Amino acid sequence: MNTTAPAPAPQAQELVAPPLWRSVECISDLHLQAGHAGTFEAWRRYMAASAADALFLLGDLFEAWVGDDVLEAEGFEAECAEVLRAAAWRVPLFFMVGNRDFLVGQGLAQATGMTLLQDPTVFTFGGRRWLLSHGDALCVGDTDYQAFRAQVRGSAWQQGFLAQPLSVRQAVARGLREESEALKATDRVYSDVDTAAALQWLEAADAEVLVHGHTHKPGEHTLDARHRRIVLTDWDAAATPPRLEALRIAREGTVQRVGLA
Repeated sequence: MNTTAPAPAPQAQELVAPPLWRSVECISDLHLQAGHAGTFEAWRRYMAASAADALFLLGDLFEAWVGDDVLEAEGFEAECAEVLRAAAWRVPLFFMVGNRDFLVGQGLAQATGMTLLQDPTVFTFGGRRWLLSHGDALCVGDTDYQAFRAQVRGSAWQQGFLAQPLSVRQAVARGLREESEALKATDRVYSDVDTAAALQWLEAADAEVLVHGHTHKPGEHTLDARHRRIVLTDWDAAATPPRLEALRIAREGTVQRVGLA
């Protein structure tokens, strides 16, 4: 049983939907990378065809992001940026960083036309307040990760890392991916979102529903008589069956998982 006391809830950003929006969709944990062409193509088609009035990308869109200057290399990341740019021309596009792409910044946002969101963000839609988060900060039981997260989210660490040549940063990212793949082959049990922390965030934000990703454990959880949390799925076109799904939230408050395969 986790007995770690949750940290104080962070101040949430506020975002209010325009009156004409009828539905929005949320996705997360696509972990886009050049070697996973099927997932990239599924995402590209989705971004071009979704009928939602706004799209929310709630973290780990990319398997790794080593700085916005990677766009200058005109490689896979530039292809992804073009997909984002085309989508942002037709619908509002909102991006929240995750634990893999936390170095996404205003450079990518300005190049694509998307809006960066703080974690967490309260989204007011249809008279309801939805709390949006990537979810990693709520996994308080994983103390090693939380210490790492605090370090790499600091300005000093980020300035030092981004000052290194792009090739060095890309090599570091490859090493981290290899380490992550090795961990998947072990029996390690990954920490889940802490209920006390989730309730604290929801109460501080005066919201009833938390929508998040990160854990790769899609589902819906009742936290108490008033609060619940909805977990987004990760994406993997090569899985059996493929995991390709968006969460659609309608103005009247209904929630639907939309399969894209």
